[in-house]
Order: sequence, then C-alpha cells, then structure tokens
Amino acid sequence: MSLAVVILNYNGRHHLESYLENIISNSLGYDIIIADNFSTDDSVSLIKKDQRLQLIELTENFGFAGGYNEALNKIQGKYDYYLLLNSDIEVSENWIAPLLESMEDKKIAACQPKIKSLEQKDLFEHAGASGGFIDKNYFPFCRGRIFSELEKDEGQYDSAQFITWTSGAAMLIRAELFHKADGFDADFFAHMEEIDLCIRLGHQGYQFKVIPESVVYHLGGGTLPYNSPKKIYLNFRNSLFMIAKNHKGLLIPMLFKRMCIDGIAAYKFLFEGKLVFFWKVFLAHLALYKNFRILLKKRAKLNADRAPILKYHGNILGSFFIERRKAFSELNKRLIKR
Repeated sequence: MSLAVVILNYNGRHHLESYLENIISNSLGYDIIIADNFSTDDSVSLIKKDQRLQLIELTENFGFAGGYNEALNKIQGKYDYYLLLNSDIEVSENWIAPLLESMEDKKIAACQPKIKSLEQKDLFEHAGASGGFIDKNYFPFCRGRIFSELEKDEGQYDSAQFITWTSGAAMLIRAELFHKADGFDADFFAHMEEIDLCIRLGHQGYQFKVIPESVVYHLGGGTLPYNSPKKIYLNFRNSLFMIAKNHKGLLIPMLFKRMCIDGIAAYKFLFEGKLVFFWKVFLAHLALYKNFRILLKKRAKLNADRAPILKYHGNILGSFFIERRKAFSELNKRLIKR
C-alpha cells in the first residue's frame, strides 16, 4: 500500500519551520509532499533545501479545495492513499499505522485521527475533534466540539466510530475515490469542502470513521482566524452550496428553513455590533442566488447517488441552545442513523 502525506502550504513558512521535522520523523517510510499554493513568502526556498521532501509548485492560489485538487491531479496514479494534513499540525508517534489498518475495510472511503488542540492539549480542537457529524439542517458538529464549545479529552471518545465526515485538517482518503468524485468542489475555495466530499461519497454508499488511537494536535486558524469575516462568509455560503447540491428531498423548503436560521444569526451579529459579520451573511445568501443554476446542475449530476448517509436526525441548535446539551455525550444517540 503506497501512501503520500500531502501538505498544502500558503505563506506558511513559520508553520513549516515549527512542525515539519515532527511530521517527517513520525512518518518514516512514506513520501511527504508539500503543495505550495503560490506563496508570496519564502516557503518554497525552505522546502527546496530539504531533500526529504517533494515539492509541487502551483501557479496561483487555488484555495484549499482547488489547491489540493491541482496538486493531487499531478500525482494521480502514484499512490493508493493520500493523507491530507494541515501545515499547523503536530503528529504523534505511530499515527499513520492505525489509520491505514482501518482502511482494510473497503467500504471506508476515508478516516481521521483524534484531533486535539495544540495550545491546550487536554482539549479537543475545533476542526474535527473526534469525528464529524451533521444534523438534519446540515449544521456540522463533532464528538468533542459542538459549535464553539470544546470538550476536555478524558478518554470519553476513544472508541473508533463511524461518522458523517472526516476533517480536512487530517484525512486519510483512498486516492481512487478522491479522483472518482472529482475531488473537492473548487467553488467552495475553503471551508466545508471536506464535508461536501464526504456527503457525496456517502450518498454512493461509502463510510467514514474516526480512529482515536491515532492522535494529532492542531493549532487551528493558521490561514484564517476563526473570527475572520472571510471565514464567516465562506462558512455561511458553503453551507448553502452544500445543501443545494446534496440535500435528499425537497430542496426549496430546506434552503428556506436554513436561510431563516441564518437570518437569525445575522441579526444576532447586528445586535452585538458586528456589522461586518452581518454583511457577510447577506453576501453569502447573495452568492447562493448568483450560483443557483450552477448548483442545480451539480445537483442533477449527483442525483443518481442517493444512498442515505449517517447523520444526527435531531436539531443540534435546539439541543445546544434550548436543552443546554453542550457535550456530544449528552445527545440522543438513537438519532444518529442513516
């Protein structure tokens, strides 16, 4: 089984200097490829100095989604698996073996390690924690993280479990399936592209799993801070794009409901004096209207693949804000089903 660890870099020399040696020393026997997304710092010169690394130089900044697509297309056919890894991650000893072992089940398209906070190592990290889910309204959350509430890791989620989506921060995926699905949707640019990909593959009958025996530590916000207006825009926009493409059922009522919920969030931003965030939600909705025909074409293309996916059939907003269930362990697990 051939595997490449592929790290997408954009102006991340400081991260490469901090974390590359750790990744290399704990990934012996596997190729490590840095795909540079047209950085304007001197990342490339740093990478070229290290003979243990392979470098793919992209001709422009294609974003996270497009950047990985461009890079992986250049190595298509050379590897059985891609281990996609953010540049701001510290890995642990023997982190790859448990992930590879789980892929012996041919139904599993991708898996992820347990992802903990690099700054507070007793906490889960926002981007994936111990496996991702979506609720009936397509709001993502994780074992160990619901919205902004991070749980302390006390071993409560140390069992391997099937999940809805694997984190793009650290994802082992079958190369053949990545290309068969045409990779990430480049129109997303960044954020939620991995959830969209997992849903698409899930509708084809494939499964996803978290393997907590493998542990990595993620700094987070390496490219965009979590409170960035651009991140707000991308998250709201890409959620709507994902629903338009993948929702199994009546589309317009689902979009209307989700956009009403978005509207409540937007006015909350307004009342908090976050005018830029309010504006970004409006722009996200405008982007849905502008791209609706394109999204419908993508939806029609995917319409034949409609196996039910594993998800939380409850309302995570209600569970979190009304019922005050702040931890994944407090949710009704009977609602997690296909």
